Amino acid sequence: MRIGWYINRLRSMGPAEVLHRLDEQRRRSVSRRRDDGWERYPSPPLHPVLHGLRDAMLDATAAQRQAIAAAAQNTLCGEFSALGQTWPRRERDQLFAPELWRLDPVTGKLWPGPESQTFDIDFRHRDDRGDVKYVWEINRLQQLPPLAAHLVLAGDDQARAAIEAAINSWHSANPPFRGIGWASGIEVALRAISLIVTLDLVGDRLGAATRQRVGEILAASAYWLPRFPSRFSSANNHLVAELAGQYLISLAFGAEFVAARNALLAEVYKQILADGTGAEQTPTYAAFTAELILLCTAAARQAGKPFPPAAEARLAAFADFAGWLPRKAIGFGDDDEGRVLTLGDERGYARSVAAAIHGLLGMPGNVPKPDDFRSLFFGTPRGPAPAVDGLQTFTQGGLSVWRGEMDGRDVELTFDHGPLGYLSIAAHGHADALSLTLCIDGEPVLVDPGTWLYGSGGGWRDWFRSTPAHNTLNIEGKSQSIMTGAFNWSHKAVATLAQSERGPYWMLRARHDGYKSRFGVVHQRTVAQQADGILVTDQLLGGRRMAEIVFQLAAGLHANRDGSTVTVLRGEERLLAIRFPDEAVDIRAGGEAPGQGGWVSLRFGARQPTERLAWHGEVGEDGIQIHLAVITPWQR
Repeated sequence: MRIGWYINRLRSMGPAEVLHRLDEQRRRSVSRRRDDGWERYPSPPLHPVLHGLRDAMLDATAAQRQAIAAAAQNTLCGEFSALGQTWPRRERDQLFAPELWRLDPVTGKLWPGPESQTFDIDFRHRDDRGDVKYVWEINRLQQLPPLAAHLVLAGDDQARAAIEAAINSWHSANPPFRGIGWASGIEVALRAISLIVTLDLVGDRLGAATRQRVGEILAASAYWLPRFPSRFSSANNHLVAELAGQYLISLAFGAEFVAARNALLAEVYKQILADGTGAEQTPTYAAFTAELILLCTAAARQAGKPFPPAAEARLAAFADFAGWLPRKAIGFGDDDEGRVLTLGDERGYARSVAAAIHGLLGMPGNVPKPDDFRSLFFGTPRGPAPAVDGLQTFTQGGLSVWRGEMDGRDVELTFDHGPLGYLSIAAHGHADALSLTLCIDGEPVLVDPGTWLYGSGGGWRDWFRSTPAHNTLNIEGKSQSIMTGAFNWSHKAVATLAQSERGPYWMLRARHDGYKSRFGVVHQRTVAQQADGILVTDQLLGGRRMAEIVFQLAAGLHANRDGSTVTVLRGEERLLAIRFPDEAVDIRAGGEAPGQGGWVSLRFGARQPTERLAWHGEVGEDGIQIHLAVITPWQR
């Protein structure tokens, strides 16, 4: 498996990247011999980055104070939850034992610690310890800013003691560059950001020794990040995080790192497209990228060197895009629940980041939730934004959204006609070209299946990003794009929007070439509003093939079939009638192996069986029509 991974990865690299990887290996060899030990990274004087942050916390609403206190109490009680898992509870006198930073909460096993040089730890190909995402999550130290905010608001000395204990424990258990905590640049950067925010809130309340250790961690991070950057095919959200970390650390050291600032600005225009969508083809990763850039934007303003208006305009464009997304956060592509400033588990992440952007930029926008933590850092929008409805197409990102009323219900529909993903490996994209999602009255009905797991996902990882798992057409159970690893694709379907007509009865037509080389056909899908519902027409241009057309139901829904019509229900309430061309419809949930029935992953690391509707039959240029009719609330 490891040899195959390297072969497939090399196929995604150009000559320049191959040379870069060889030089990277040389630098790793040098680091093994000389870069260990805290004595090499003395703490420089530390400076505030986000001025006035403490005063902003004092303006917290009652709901925000309550949410901050609850998050802090969880930490003080030895509790930590992330990515759908809860770590073993720890006693108050042992909140941050050295083993905590290496513990996988699912398997109970420990990842290598200070006895191992970080580059010697194989986290890509060994899953016997668990998914590396879990152990990295707690190493981000994102539980410290809520503790610091609680210390500001409540003066709770237990919070101060816990902050010091966590920093001192991490410093002792993770010398540079030993153990799993240093193995990825994005993790190094996010940890540094957590420490900087914590210092800006309560740095003067921490002991001199703790502050010195923070400075040493930041100094080691400042050395590490530019030395081993994510470049070429890896230059996605990881690179944004690394550059943001470098930039913010430099401000904490009192000397702006101009190269990091300029490189970060270059990524703004690459990774947030002109229409506000994310280049990685996943709204949550776009929100994560935007939040990193937003934090740096706020810091740059306070440093007296604001980012150019064009960069702030990209943030505003993302915020506007997020305002069109379904309210219940139906997503697509990967979502590992990455955050920058967080109280822990939160829903509606993209909308929260959008509200924070509008708050910092002083624009109208969606009002954040009453307990929103992010708004304390960036402010709240200047009044509510006008409601959006109708048809909106994001051309660069390849997504169309329709919001409107149908048969007495509010309906939100998305139609994906964008690229597979970003850069040559399209790491976080799914093979979901021409897929639909549908919400009725703000609740999901037809959904993207979700993410499940990354490194330890195995065959299930492949299923959740495959074409047969999504609400589109597949041929012989094959994906439009061909996977060659958990974050790599060798063949990428190219989707194009062929036609778009607005009006009371709008129409969208798009196609992709993912099956052309293997099956000699192009999949074309037309989605059109009619007086009595939405008509979906699937065609295979260039020939006839046996195909499957899938509709994955959301969790909590079930389906009844009467002839060729399937009714989707929530409990006893009828929501949607789907009329197929004949009775060749299979309705299944779950199964022991991928593909036997429907599954959804509502969050990283969790999955549950849910009914999947699959029509089977021959499709050609004449097409197959499927009619979706929203059922009015009073019909029974």
